[in-house]
Amino acid sequence: MNNEQVIIQVIGAGLAGVEAAWTLARKGFRVRLHEMKPAKFSPAHKHSGFAELVCSNSLKADGLASAAGLLKAEMRLLGSLILEVADTVKVSAGGALAVDRAAFSNEITRRIKSNSNIEIVTGEVCNFPQKNAIIATGPLTSDTFAAEIEKNCGGFLNFYDAAAPIITLESVNLNKAFWGNRYGKNGADYLNCPMNKDEYETFYNALINAETVPLKAFETLQVYEGCMPVEILAKRGADSVRYGCMKPVGFTDPATGKRPYALVQLRAENSSGTLFNIVGFQTNLKFGEQERVFRLIPGLENAEFTRFGVMHRNTFLDSPRILDSSFRLKGSENVYFAGQITGTEGYCESAAGGIIAGLAMSKMSSCDSKNQKLELPQTTMTGALSRYISDESVKNFQPLGANMGLLPPLEAKIKDKRERYEALSERALRDLRDLKEVKL
Repeated sequence: MNNEQVIIQVIGAGLAGVEAAWTLARKGFRVRLHEMKPAKFSPAHKHSGFAELVCSNSLKADGLASAAGLLKAEMRLLGSLILEVADTVKVSAGGALAVDRAAFSNEITRRIKSNSNIEIVTGEVCNFPQKNAIIATGPLTSDTFAAEIEKNCGGFLNFYDAAAPIITLESVNLNKAFWGNRYGKNGADYLNCPMNKDEYETFYNALINAETVPLKAFETLQVYEGCMPVEILAKRGADSVRYGCMKPVGFTDPATGKRPYALVQLRAENSSGTLFNIVGFQTNLKFGEQERVFRLIPGLENAEFTRFGVMHRNTFLDSPRILDSSFRLKGSENVYFAGQITGTEGYCESAAGGIIAGLAMSKMSSCDSKNQKLELPQTTMTGALSRYISDESVKNFQPLGANMGLLPPLEAKIKDKRERYEALSERALRDLRDLKEVKL
């Protein structure tokens, strides 16, 4: 039996699902990719295409002195589809990889649909697969299929994720806002709205007293720290946001020649630069309250909102109890999970999980692999994330993104943080290349 005779289901065409399908198709497998859009949409998704992103800067830093940059470098070595496409539709964002979201989704959709090894099946999947499947339904898995997963796997957990509002550039008062990056680095990709002390205090008091969208009776608020709604962060103290998403360090207000008391940054949402995201302003405020409070920011007095901030429940597995390090469901006949449902927090982390699950499925199912299990080097970020989601010693499992703390230390100590991170990245890529040459 050759690979073409094995049909593998991939459920979900988000970032993890398309990476898994692409990886398997490149290995010669026939893939049946299930996607419920456009027949049915989750609360957070609006675009009918595959691999929909919530905000433009979702792919984070791109340099090897960061965990996010290392993860992307590893993904590129492993043949990532989403990064190949991202490089063709990117928009300026300093040292980060940001994309035009619609162009990104449309191009990935085109490439997936053009692959002769991938069959697209539209509609909601309601039954749990018993073999040869990768489940990549994401943190907003439909209620019906979520119930199926819980019945077959158990161990569901929940947390909340929030998205920031988007406004039009033409509605920003450029007499008050100015262009520039922190410390003047990497050009001038961000639009900055400076505040003096009085303006900050007025804004802060309005923010902490604004009305939020009430949760349903059965819901418990468990917010992931990396997506903390700005109003919740603000209630931790008067300077909490001024030392967080509104920190003025590294900026000089051209109108005063001094560092602002606080500062709000706007980042491009599309390649034409007509839409801007309010950086760090994930929120659960009511829509009317968002207009009232965020228009107190200097320069945003007449802000036109094209998308209000939203907050939604994300669902993820108690992965250490039910998944192994290749994302396989323990005790199953080749059933894997991939993406944010496994507890790897972040878009690139989700996509990396799809690649890993695809490679693992390929090694277990290939006619010449003899059921080999995929073992990624412990020194790599992909390997570290795989170990984290399968580490049974983790008792209170919570979503986690790529970070250098997951990697084993270097043999020689390097005091400088940037140099240390670059050395960790070089070691990881060297080890992954060795593995790729021999085993992948």
